[in-house]
Amino acid sequence: MKAAVLTAPGRMEIVYDHPEPHCGPYDVVVDMHGVGLCGTDLAVFHGRRRPPAMSWVMGHEGFGRIAAVGTEVRDRQVGQSVVIEPNYACLKCADCLTGLTSACPHRAIVGLNTPGVLAERVALPAHFSHPVPDGLTGADLAATEPYTVARAAVRRSGVTAADRCLVVGAGAQGLLVCLILSRLGIDPVVTEPHPQRLARAERLGATPDDGRTGFTYVFETSGHGPALGPAVERAAAGATVVLIGLNAQQLPLTTDDVVRRQLVIRGSMIYDHPGDFTTAIAELSVARPGAVVEACFPLDEAQQAFAGAVERAGKTWITIGGDQDA
Repeated sequence: MKAAVLTAPGRMEIVYDHPEPHCGPYDVVVDMHGVGLCGTDLAVFHGRRRPPAMSWVMGHEGFGRIAAVGTEVRDRQVGQSVVIEPNYACLKCADCLTGLTSACPHRAIVGLNTPGVLAERVALPAHFSHPVPDGLTGADLAATEPYTVARAAVRRSGVTAADRCLVVGAGAQGLLVCLILSRLGIDPVVTEPHPQRLARAERLGATPDDGRTGFTYVFETSGHGPALGPAVERAAAGATVVLIGLNAQQLPLTTDDVVRRQLVIRGSMIYDHPGDFTTAIAELSVARPGAVVEACFPLDEAQQAFAGAVERAGKTWITIGGDQDA
């Protein structure tokens, strides 16, 4: 079968003899229809994160239709449309048993420590395939996993409609946070140097940064370390700072900054199984996260999709053997 594999940093190739997936007793096999691209994928593509092996199947934000179910699977059916929750927590460790599956030290992380889903068919544990309603576009489904990440961050933050929010960055996560905050009745202010991304954020209900201060919530989505300090300086005393973007730099904050201003620093890592995914999916028909998508490429053009993704104002996804509006 066909798959897109990384053969060297910056080099994607299409192979036609990738092994067919094996459906274990508790698995499903999914005929893949599409896969979204995110910053983590691009870090692997550009060589900033090293995959376990070369050649490496990329991608994790996948969706498709169930083609086979394992002998022990009772709650999934052939023909169901599903999106993939691409972090397979063990569901047995101390973190999983407390409900914090996002912290599971044994997670199989699709596309990073276990092969990705940019292939015609993939196998996965059945309970990490989530049925989705009819009537959604491919763009909506490609954006479902990052929408769930953004929604989990907003849930964990405790933000209310009365809060004043600054969103740092209008990449896919920033755009989705703006979309979610707007749906909560909040007028988020967004800071973003890329004019096309800023314009897209405006269309999702955000206000361009106008220099105001006194924010009760700051959502850092860019992962750009130098952006955090100036944003926090504009927060109100007692504000909550939610960190979503990842980087390895030390925070530009001191204990004195945090204590004297009584700031709350909250990290938000992906989402928790299964509640965050099922709740997000229930909102898709209204939220329509595909609004953050700009470009779609066929699988045969995976190289172009990855190579130009950083420059695009919105999200990119790859269609696999299906219609781009499916």
